[in-house]
Amino acid sequence: MKQLVAFDLDGTLAESKQAIKENMGEALADLLDVAHVAVISGGDWPQFDKQVASRLPERADRSKLWLMPTTGTKLFVFRDGKWDTVYAELFTDEQKQKILKAFDEALEATGFAPEQTWGERIEDRGSQITFSALGQQAPIHAKESWDPDFAKRKVIQADLKKRLPGLSINMGGATSIDITQEGVDKAYGLKRLRDESGIPLDSMMFVGDAIFPGGNDYPAKELGLDTVRVRDPQDTLGVIATVVACQK
Repeated sequence: MKQLVAFDLDGTLAESKQAIKENMGEALADLLDVAHVAVISGGDWPQFDKQVASRLPERADRSKLWLMPTTGTKLFVFRDGKWDTVYAELFTDEQKQKILKAFDEALEATGFAPEQTWGERIEDRGSQITFSALGQQAPIHAKESWDPDFAKRKVIQADLKKRLPGLSINMGGATSIDITQEGVDKAYGLKRLRDESGIPLDSMMFVGDAIFPGGNDYPAKELGLDTVRVRDPQDTLGVIATVVACQK
């Protein structure tokens, strides 16, 4: 029996930057009847609100839902009828400028600058800087075909690690690389969740699509949580249904 099930967002609960579908919202509501639920991913709060918080059915028990944007460097909970910030850890302006410079240099050095982009490629999320190779507004079909095996981003990631020692650099989503403070990854976020919720790590499980070395879900496995790697949201629906059936 698990007290809490934590999920990645893009590629796990929803397609990249898209709202969860109605059947996923209903599945999460079913899960909230039998366990706490956390969502931890690289997007900032507005993206979490658009993709998850505003898409749940009314019956969902939001008091047991923990939303953790920017790889867990922020935590939101539902109190008194609204979403409240529990904590938020932010980069300094000097750190941000260093990161932005490193991105420019890494792309030039690796030669992986795509010919076409849609919108801004680098987003300042306060506690996380996120690079989206094709831009923040890229269509899903373009994202899915650019780096399906993570090979391009592994090269960029390796270059960035040389330029930004002391920072956490992880791949996420379909085209993204997320940079956070040293030691800040999903394992860090899950430990913060343990402290805030009072739920021990061995009573949690994690579901994600990037549970492999270098993937931004892999720290959950390294932390020792029971993990389930999924291919897509359809896979996740099956995992949720199994957990709900076992928890009843």
